[in-house]
Amino acid sequence: WHSVMQIGQGTYSTVYKARDVTNQKIVALKKVRFDNLDPESVKFMAREIHILRLVSNPNIKFSEPQLKCYMHQLLSGLDHCHSHGVLHRDIKGSNLLIDNNGVLKIADFGLANVFDSHHNIPLTSRVVTLWYRPPELLLGANHYGVAVDLWSTGCILGELYTGRPILPGKTEV
Repeated sequence: WHSVMQIGQGTYSTVYKARDVTNQKIVALKKVRFDNLDPESVKFMAREIHILRLVSNPNIKFSEPQLKCYMHQLLSGLDHCHSHGVLHRDIKGSNLLIDNNGVLKIADFGLANVFDSHHNIPLTSRVVTLWYRPPELLLGANHYGVAVDLWSTGCILGELYTGRPILPGKTEV
């Protein structure tokens, strides 16, 4: 690999941009921090690699029926989480997995937290990847609810529809 540069960091991994010296392709390298070599974690990583290889083409866009199908699945999954008092707090494309049957799964609950809309318990505003962070979190709110996941979902819809990030900022301003 050549010109390795960090381009992202998640709860359990760091992503680097690099050039493959054998074929000169720009690639993303994901370095996973395994606390243990749990077979289930290895399985998830293998699936993610397989899926990323399947969809690695800038000319491919989802059709409108596919968009509707995936958004319906994402919203259904979030509704299930929210109805059980769970905020994901990091909805983004890399945390959505799609299997060979087109079934979407929400992944990476590392920043998730429980909430109770009847009790006003403060939460941290330092969650959600920057491009998907809603205005209230950018302004430092520590009392919020399901709207943070729904804002991020709207950003995902915009990205899938246009083929590019909606809010590709490098800072919170």
